[in-house]
Amino acid sequence: MPINEKEYNGHLFDQLTLVERIEKQVQKGDLELVKEEIATLKKEINRKLYQKLPLIDSQ
Repeated sequence: MPINEKEYNGHLFDQLTLVERIEKQVQKGDLELVKEEIATLKKEINRKLYQKLPLIDSQ
């Protein structure tokens, strides 16, 4: 399924946000916080991955 540049950039921004959130926890030096952040991010990704697609108008 081809995607356009705007959609691709959106994916890249999402990935960058995830990395920044993990980096923030690493700077605090608490590995438990890092593990918690990763678990939260996994849940968010799975929610997006398995969401129902919008209905397509098939005329």
